[in-house]
Amino acid sequence: MGDRNGIASTVAGQTGGSANPRSLAALDASKLNITLTKTLKPLQPIETLRFGQTFSDHMVVATYDPEIGWSAPEVKPHGPITLDPTCSCFQYGGNVFEGMKAYLGPDGRARLFRPDMNMRRLERSCARLALPPIDGDVVLELIKHLANLERRWIPKESGYSLYLRPTVIATRPGLRVTASDHAMLYILASPTGPYYDVLKPISLLAVSENVRAWPGGTGCHKVAGNYSPGFLPQRIAAEKGYDQILWLFGDDRRITEAGVMNFFVVVKRDDGDGVDLITAPLDGTILPGVTRASCLALAGDPEFHKEISVRLHPQEMVYTMSDLSKWSSEGKLLEALAVGTAVIVGSCNKIGYDGDNITIPSGAGMGPVGTALRQKILDIQEGRTEWRGWSVVCPSGMLQYWEQYKIVYTHDD
Repeated sequence: MGDRNGIASTVAGQTGGSANPRSLAALDASKLNITLTKTLKPLQPIETLRFGQTFSDHMVVATYDPEIGWSAPEVKPHGPITLDPTCSCFQYGGNVFEGMKAYLGPDGRARLFRPDMNMRRLERSCARLALPPIDGDVVLELIKHLANLERRWIPKESGYSLYLRPTVIATRPGLRVTASDHAMLYILASPTGPYYDVLKPISLLAVSENVRAWPGGTGCHKVAGNYSPGFLPQRIAAEKGYDQILWLFGDDRRITEAGVMNFFVVVKRDDGDGVDLITAPLDGTILPGVTRASCLALAGDPEFHKEISVRLHPQEMVYTMSDLSKWSSEGKLLEALAVGTAVIVGSCNKIGYDGDNITIPSGAGMGPVGTALRQKILDIQEGRTEWRGWSVVCPSGMLQYWEQYKIVYTHDD
């Protein structure tokens, strides 16, 4: 996106807000400034970790000004930021973010899972909201630096990780309704455990009176405005005894997503050749999730079929609640899965719809397909298995900064 010569390029749909964009500085990881905290926070016992509640010692911050471009990024102690109350992010919701995780491999190195996909999505989200241009490859370098600097916060236990939240917010001051030519990038790090007990299936309430996304909207982008409209339907579902929402769309009640996660079903095939792994197509209303793409890729990989002794057929197709009810009545609906960065792969055991429940017969835990997908992805994320270059090791260039704290990291070369 931005070029490698320190000159910002303009992305289609984005506005830099300057009469001379060639003079604007691109985001440059080589200019990273480091300001370390004077006192390290104590680490929490992993059993007390809750998603998004605990944060590491440091964060990364950079700002964009229409006259100069991107500032030199800075690692600084985690803490509040100061903004004008008229900023676009508060008034008009110009906010995008990504969700990623850093894991510790058996060699002690920090590693990320398919981070290039997150960065391309971040670029697309910024372009969709007409935010100033940003180079995802540079953001990724900053994320790697932060993950290594905060490596002591990455739990060693399987299923735990350091959640990373790169965020870009519109900071143009004033109430004029226009694209923001100011922005701030910040990257937070939060140690976390399982999003919920994945061995305990969740229940879904199918909802059509409210929608998560619509054609031509922002459903395929990771923008903040996609999330808060779902809070009220989620509260209503909880009051009715359901854990999450199954979002439907259209008069035919097409199935889209589950809560803030992509949704899959496992259906027995009529020809007896294994099972179909079905999810909604990327029609502009579905978030192109990294875990979603990974499940589809594994499901279509003969090598993975051999490992699990099951023939999977990945299907991206429109399907409806009528289809789901029919498959259930015919005994073909075997599993229902909610997938995403936070949960990886979780199981669903019932779906409430029109006053009745569709029961998914996966038992008290997760079915064989969901279990196999989750374990394979976790093995890749945690470095136990090499697979198609999906696990990306973070270079250890930041570790010298821990010398002042008398913390020494070692890893196998």
